[in-house]
Amino acid sequence: MKTELRTNLKAIFGRAYVRLVGAHREPSWLASEALLPLLSTASFVYVYKALKAPEEYTGFVILGGAMTAYWINVLWSMAAQFYWEKEMGNLELYLVAPISRMAILLGMATGGFYLASTRAVFVFVVGSLIFKVNFVVISLGKLALIFFLTQVALYGLGMIFSSLFMLFGREAWHTTNLFQEPIYLLSGFFFPVKSLGFTIGLLASFIPLTLGLDGMRQLAFKGGKESGLLNVNLEIIALVILSIFFLIAAHYALKYMENMGKKEGRLTLRWQ
Repeated sequence: MKTELRTNLKAIFGRAYVRLVGAHREPSWLASEALLPLLSTASFVYVYKALKAPEEYTGFVILGGAMTAYWINVLWSMAAQFYWEKEMGNLELYLVAPISRMAILLGMATGGFYLASTRAVFVFVVGSLIFKVNFVVISLGKLALIFFLTQVALYGLGMIFSSLFMLFGREAWHTTNLFQEPIYLLSGFFFPVKSLGFTIGLLASFIPLTLGLDGMRQLAFKGGKESGLLNVNLEIIALVILSIFFLIAAHYALKYMENMGKKEGRLTLRWQ
């Protein structure tokens, strides 16, 4: 048991180390990854200013723009990652290695979280300073808890996607693009999800970012509670449930897809 745990911890560190070191080898990537998202976020801010929307909407947009980094990281650095590894010939090594596939993905998530956080912090800090966002934090502890639970549930969802994308072949690229924009809408990245209506908002709550953004906005802005979809305590409970569900589902999905792929010979054939 100890040997297995030690091996998986080494796998997590090994996959995270590559991304942590690689992030500093090309500083220009960090600049482009941080600056361009800030420009798109600023465009939504100016739309709200032109419409003379309440002041807190500027903060809603800045927070949403920062959180987009984590969703993009889940799609491109986790969900489609096994497909890229198959194309480079590394997937065979992962399948024969005496380690958990979840350990590999957790290492990727850890390294990717650093890159996403660099982008998110830049957008959040610079955007807040430029547009003079006023924060009124009600509970710092709950705010940190919601952020943490959102990340756990989100990366659990990314692990499920990675098991599915393993069998998609070249369609993984198109599927990744397909999932990107609709989530911006359903999660309310640039507006309160309550605006979609309670029923649609409740259905969209199956996406961790929906509840995470809604809860953080309620706790970080003066008028956030009025635009909230659910009570913050209910959203925390829901995020705990989603985190557990997605992690368990990811475990079984990875095992199922791996076994099915081995039987059908579809995992390591790069011509598919």
